[in-house]
Amino acid sequence: MTRTEYPWLLPSAMAGPELPGDRGRSRRTVRDWAVDLTAFLCAAAIGLATLAAIEADPTTSDTFVLVDSLVGAAACCALWFRRRWPAGLAVALTLLSTIEPVAAGALLVALFSVAVHRPFRPVALVGVAALAVAPVQPYLRPDPNSSFLASTVIGLLLILLVLSWGMIVRSRRQLVVSLRERAVRAETEAALRAEQAQRLAREEIAREMHDVLAHRLTLLSVHAGALEFRPDAPPAEVARAAGVIRDSAHEALQDLREIIGVLRGPRDTDGNRPQPTLATLDALVAESREAGMAVTLDNRLADPGAVPAASGRTVYRIAQEALTNARKHAPGAEVTVAVTGGPGQGITVDVRNPAPTAPFTPVPGSGQGLIGLTERATLAGGRLDHGPAPGGGFAVRAWLPWAS
Repeated sequence: MTRTEYPWLLPSAMAGPELPGDRGRSRRTVRDWAVDLTAFLCAAAIGLATLAAIEADPTTSDTFVLVDSLVGAAACCALWFRRRWPAGLAVALTLLSTIEPVAAGALLVALFSVAVHRPFRPVALVGVAALAVAPVQPYLRPDPNSSFLASTVIGLLLILLVLSWGMIVRSRRQLVVSLRERAVRAETEAALRAEQAQRLAREEIAREMHDVLAHRLTLLSVHAGALEFRPDAPPAEVARAAGVIRDSAHEALQDLREIIGVLRGPRDTDGNRPQPTLATLDALVAESREAGMAVTLDNRLADPGAVPAASGRTVYRIAQEALTNARKHAPGAEVTVAVTGGPGQGITVDVRNPAPTAPFTPVPGSGQGLIGLTERATLAGGRLDHGPAPGGGFAVRAWLPWAS
């Protein structure tokens, strides 16, 4: 419906951007030229038939026959301008046909053009004028082979026929153009929805990569820095740090494989390993403690397994990102993770750490993690606040809904 492989088979109003009835000029297609030629020949045939009837009347002089011939030829040639000035041409031929019967064929073609290319109001005005003057021509120049009443009735019926036919053609063209625009609009909306879905998928994957990989890579950075600044550390401590680095690297590679697998596979796959929940928060804290952090966990939820999976995963990601930021920006400081709440009250997670007291080498960061956490909490129906704590240090506090 939007395009055709053969636009030259369509009218110019349907092949181009103009709607039927618009006054914008467009180039004629091959079909338009064929239709215009056919209309010219039909009008000429009707004019020649009328001229033959006039010439057969012995009371008509040769001068009138010559004038009628010239006027009929001019009326037929004027039809080549019916697409540019359909209403004006129809009015002129209506006035001309009152005294020139040979212009009747051209008049019918002009009335058809008005009905096709113009809205109802100008069509009605031109049609009423044509119907009003239809009895004038048989009265001024009667047909010797037909009565005045028969000629008038035939003229009225022909005018009504071509006007009705033209309006039907116009309605069909408008329907086709409307369907074409609807199809184009649907394709555009589908493309926008697909683009939006791709953008949301990329944002979700980017957020997941940041939440997961940042935590692992920060552990690598901390332990590698410890080995760099303490080359004389005991072999057992060096071996433990190397083991943590190895395990963190393996975990990071495994997480990266899962994310790449999501990109390559269907969207409904979540990887082979289960997604983190609130029940795995203890393992996250234990992992941070093994990395040398001082972490205090205060989980006051009676049944962490009853927490909705989406809310529990969001709490886990918030705690993971907060611990990662504390490890990067406040190494050596004690971090407190408090989780409270219940059904009907919601879940509150509060992560705080004091300001660092010893000098340290800062780990680069972009601040996108906290922005992503805010978006994640908002999507879950909650809220998240972060900023400097009143007594110094930094605090991250979030609330998530938990239906009763």
